Amino acid sequence: MVEFVPVGKVSDLQPGQMKWVAVDRQRVLLVNVDGVYYALKDQCGHQWAPLSRGKLRGQVVECPLHFACFDVRTGALLSGPVATNVPVYEVHVEGETVYVRQGHTR
Repeated sequence: MVEFVPVGKVSDLQPGQMKWVAVDRQRVLLVNVDGVYYALKDQCGHQWAPLSRGKLRGQVVECPLHFACFDVRTGALLSGPVATNVPVYEVHVEGETVYVRQGHTR
């Protein structure tokens, strides 16, 4: 059964910030864009660089290694040397707790 797991509090991540969290023993990048939370695999498809070490500009995260850019809302590749999108996870906020669904959705 697929479940949502708590990964932190709303106050842990201010708008414009991101951090990696563990979900089902996987690194997941949690991002706050204007109060809306998104989650995607914390790994660029090009040489597996952690996206959490990259830069967040609005809704775009830039890989720290070769500067591939991804839309954090959808995981879609916007530019760079890779040919694949980054898998995303469903996020749910209940009260002050942020939850991420185990298993990416696409």
